[in-house]
Parts: sequence; C-alpha cells; structure tokens
Amino acid sequence: MNKKMVIIGAGWLGDALAQQAIQEGWEVQATHRHHSQQDYDRIFNLNEVGELTHTVSLTGAYWVCAMSPGERRGPSNYLQTLEQALILAKHLDAQGFVLCSSTGVYDNESGHFDETSALSLSSERQQRLHKAEQLALEAGAKVVRLGGLVGPDREPGRFVSGKELSSHAEDTVNMVHRGDVINALLVIFERFGNSDNIYNLVHPSHPNKGAYYRAHCQKLGTTEPSFSAVEATRRYIDGTAIEKLGFTYQHDI
Repeated sequence: MNKKMVIIGAGWLGDALAQQAIQEGWEVQATHRHHSQQDYDRIFNLNEVGELTHTVSLTGAYWVCAMSPGERRGPSNYLQTLEQALILAKHLDAQGFVLCSSTGVYDNESGHFDETSALSLSSERQQRLHKAEQLALEAGAKVVRLGGLVGPDREPGRFVSGKELSSHAEDTVNMVHRGDVINALLVIFERFGNSDNIYNLVHPSHPNKGAYYRAHCQKLGTTEPSFSAVEATRRYIDGTAIEKLGFTYQHDI
C-alpha cells in the first residue's frame, strides 16, 4: 500500500489525522487556512474569481477532504474548493479520495437512517451537503457522513454548559469521537477497492440528550443545559455498516 496522504482542510479533525498518519509511517501533506509551521503544511487557496493557488505535490496519494461542509450562515466557497481538490487529485494520480460529509444530510425527523435512506433535502444546508457528496461520488470518491464530533477540546459538558438548547431532552444523540473517525478513514484507505461508496460514522450508543449532557456536565462540574423544544425527535443514525471492513468503535462519546 502506498502510504501517502493529502489532507484538504487540516483543522481540528484534519490536523489530528495528519499527526496520527505520520506516526504510522505515512508521508503527509496537509492544507491549513493559516500557515501552521508544520513540515507537512501546504497552501490550497481559491481567490475571489475561483483561481487556485497551491503547493500540494504528492503523487499517488490518498486524499481526504476534511473541510467544514460550508458555513451554516453566510456565503461559502466550500463546493468550489472541493471541486478544485477533486481536479487536482486526479491530476496528481490520487489512489483514492474520501470526502468528510455530515449526517446533517438526513431528514430532521424521528426514524432510523442508514446509508440507503431517502433524503428529502428540505434545507439549504442539506442541499449543499448533498451536492458536495454528488461531486465526490461522480469523481470516484468515497463519502463518510460524520455524526456530531467530540474529542480533545470538544468536551460536551463544556460547550453546552448553561445554554438553552433548541432541542428536546428526549432527543437521541448521534455522536462520534475524533479518534474513531481517524481510524475509520485509515481502514477505508487500506480497503479502498473493497469499500462501499458511503459510510455513516456514528457511535452505536444513542442516549437521550438530557442524560448525555447531564453526565458530561456532572463530570466537569458545569451547569446543565436546558431544552426548549416541545416535542422530542428520536433520530437514529446507523453507523454499523463500516464494521464490515473490520473497523470497530473504540472511543466513548
């Protein structure tokens, strides 16, 4: 296996992936919004008219697009950047490409959702996520739909402390730890030719939000959040399909 990796968007997830890959013997180039002073740091920027400036040079590498899937509010060049990444990956003879998408593409209603579930795409954000996924799939890439990310510096008991959440205490949690996402990506690369086109990455535990955030707040000694929704949404995202590749979830949420 050719252990070369290009990471587009080395933020909280992508930079941790880069560091673990390097520890495991990968040659890595990773792009940051701002220069990071890391040996693997590379430029990948679009200007206002969509022209690309980059210093990515690895040939025959596996690529990961770990950019945030567009801002929830305001304009975003996410789709244009992804399109340019797919073009450059092909030019540099990439061995495979994985897009980190979101389980936010699924309907916001109660139900059980897996990779084959129909999508209503009722919101602008869902439409943007789906369009990105289609761009990737049409280029021969794989898609991983990530649940809510937790891990170092993203402790649930801290970021919800004292807040009023727009959800209901009985809503189900669909979370995944950063460490499991990184391990899953490496497994997909190892078995790229035998993997499915789309995988959900969501921990198999689905507690309700009231119990989940209460436990995390008690652990940190922070104030529990309140909930404003009148009705609960019991939404279960099934993340077990990837286990057929030999992957197992190892990190608690």
